[in-house]
Amino acid sequence: MATVKKKRLPRASRWTKIKVIEAFTRFRDFNPNPQTELEYSNPYELLVAVTLSAQATDVGVNKATRKLFKVANTPEQIAALGVEGLIPYISTIGLFNNKAKNVVAMAEQLLEKHNGEVPNDRASLEALPGVGRKTANVVMNTAFGELTMAVDTHIFRVSNRTGLAPGKNVVEVERNLLRTIPDEFLKDAHHWLILHGRYTCRAINPKCANCIISDLCLYKQKTDTF
Repeated sequence: MATVKKKRLPRASRWTKIKVIEAFTRFRDFNPNPQTELEYSNPYELLVAVTLSAQATDVGVNKATRKLFKVANTPEQIAALGVEGLIPYISTIGLFNNKAKNVVAMAEQLLEKHNGEVPNDRASLEALPGVGRKTANVVMNTAFGELTMAVDTHIFRVSNRTGLAPGKNVVEVERNLLRTIPDEFLKDAHHWLILHGRYTCRAINPKCANCIISDLCLYKQKTDTF
């Protein structure tokens, strides 16, 4: 049987293995225990928070969930609130009407199909209302320690701008990151890259002068911004 070879990134647009290891060693040295900025205390709270975070800031989501989770932080309690009961807690978040419907339907499906527990496999997570690939990856990685990579706008930008793992869409970037980053770094890579994109490799005025991987980055329009 013929061996199926993995597609390789074009050599000119990808980092060498040595550069990848150097970059993630620096990330690890700088921030040994990176954490999501979403506030949660169990996998279900994380699932709800990530679902609410679509097209919203973590700061805004945290403000809402601090009040919500004091009243309802289990599928049973969210289902009991219902859509009308949930909306007042999340009305400051964009798209709150649709999100309320999805979060309540998600709670009901968890109770019906998973005994109220958050599943740790991609297929079951993506079958939940309001849960896409990115949300499933975040929960699998952050709540259960799986070596997955959730690609949001920050990680997509960093991967393409730096040359770490360029791709035309989020799925392509995800696959290239998983192919490129050694397993020893994968558990925390999502958090390192999202924080780097949020605070240093910003969409506008990236802080190249304050970047710990600037010398490795292939971005040609580096700024002097700190």
